[in-house]
Amino acid sequence: MPREQNNVMDTAIQKRSRMLVVLALMLTMALAAMDSTIVATAIPTIVRDLGGFALFPWVFAIYLLTQAAMTPIYGKLADLYGRKPILIIGSTIFLVGSVLSGLSWSMLTLIIFRGLQGIGAGAIIPLVLTLAGDLFTVEERAKMQGYLASVWGLSALVGPTLGGLLVQFASWRWIFYINLPIGVAALIALSVFLHEHVQHQRRPIDYGGSVLLMVSIGLIITGLLEGGVDWAWVSIPSLLTIGLGAILLIGFFVLESRVQEPVLPTWVFGRRVLLIANLGSLGIGVLTIGLSSYLPTYLQAVLGQTPLVAGFALAAMTIGWPLSSAFAGRLYLKIGFRNTALLGGLVSAVAAGGFMTLSLHSQTVVAALFSFLIGVGLGLGSTSLVVYIQSIVEWNRRGVVTGANMFTRQLGSTLGAAIYGTLVNGAVAAAFRHPPAAIAAQLPHNLDAASLALGTVHHLPHATLGYVRHALNRGIHRVFVGVFVVAFGSFVIEWLLPRQTEPLEFEGTLTPTDETQLAQSEP
Repeated sequence: MPREQNNVMDTAIQKRSRMLVVLALMLTMALAAMDSTIVATAIPTIVRDLGGFALFPWVFAIYLLTQAAMTPIYGKLADLYGRKPILIIGSTIFLVGSVLSGLSWSMLTLIIFRGLQGIGAGAIIPLVLTLAGDLFTVEERAKMQGYLASVWGLSALVGPTLGGLLVQFASWRWIFYINLPIGVAALIALSVFLHEHVQHQRRPIDYGGSVLLMVSIGLIITGLLEGGVDWAWVSIPSLLTIGLGAILLIGFFVLESRVQEPVLPTWVFGRRVLLIANLGSLGIGVLTIGLSSYLPTYLQAVLGQTPLVAGFALAAMTIGWPLSSAFAGRLYLKIGFRNTALLGGLVSAVAAGGFMTLSLHSQTVVAALFSFLIGVGLGLGSTSLVVYIQSIVEWNRRGVVTGANMFTRQLGSTLGAAIYGTLVNGAVAAAFRHPPAAIAAQLPHNLDAASLALGTVHHLPHATLGYVRHALNRGIHRVFVGVFVVAFGSFVIEWLLPRQTEPLEFEGTLTPTDETQLAQSEP
């Protein structure tokens, strides 16, 4: 066969193989994208079955915490050993954590297995995006990133609805089991079609920083969630957990200023524009987790809606986000990054103010409308902030500032889960400690009583159930107030962004990221 014909066939095989790898990457991305929203819809039913209402914020917090701590470690390991083995290992851990989460027999075991899920999830998003950059030329990357972004948007949209369907017509355990066939298909495709030849330089990995960050934030979260519930705010356990967490967090930043390859470089907070953009991203993380955690609970436990309806209402936010994110690209070219971020902050604050008006008698469609609007605001803000900081640093710092911005968003979600959990637990615990005499004998004097108001099956007398719903409404109203405070605060912070977009100058240069060359061949 002539050499020219062989070359044409080889090229066709490589293109086919690359597209199969892209399909595998899209499936892998879908796992991580759907996970948080699909779980949010099912949480009320999970709490009804497993109990442990006071612990349920940990279902989100532990996942986000372990994911945030592991993400930079996986990035360094991928430079050492290649993207393929590390992505396969991370995805496998995620799938094992998913199956075990579905088998959970108590809220504590679910939290432990969700932590395992987060350990695996830390590899998925950064390595999928890195592989997309490795596989394709600069001209091709925009299209590939668009495919992956569309998967994220579609998964975020499908997640709440699918979660509602599974909970209502099957079992909440299937929200975890459904990851298995998708993940196995992705792993098989990656194993068969992805071939890489790794060229790397050995680089140090900041294991100590990751562990210190995870332990410090974990202690602070424990103190926030348990304070006022299992122990008094001013007590030895409270002071020890929060105080030790704060000391270790200070130690983390001291360590990061000294190690060669830090998890979170301190210089990303050393410039005004980077600091403000990261604080804005932190606020976006706090806002997102507040609504995804408690909006489905409000709709199901307070308004008495089904999981499917709650899923649709939460999906409204995930519709508004990608739509406005796509529009932001044209908008910031006309009015600038700062003004686009401010517009997003303003829309978010207005929508958050709307959530504060929700009550025991509100309409679900009103909650869905506010959900859509806040998604619009978050899409405008998140996109403009990320592109802003990417546009003012040189190429060899772009990955660092982008990673730090995503990291602070994850950290915001982690802390937000604890803060909002504290607000709800405090309100509900106070209501259960001093119930009316007429229902006191029918109501357990602890937070587990709130579990009885969740889901679709209630065994409480009407008056008692009404009291529990009132207590939950007061607690979740605190969350909505907190969402407004954070949204308004983020808007004020973003007002401090520089009006002019000017490149930042740094002393010295960074070592470019090690390159991994990928070659596809016929399996």
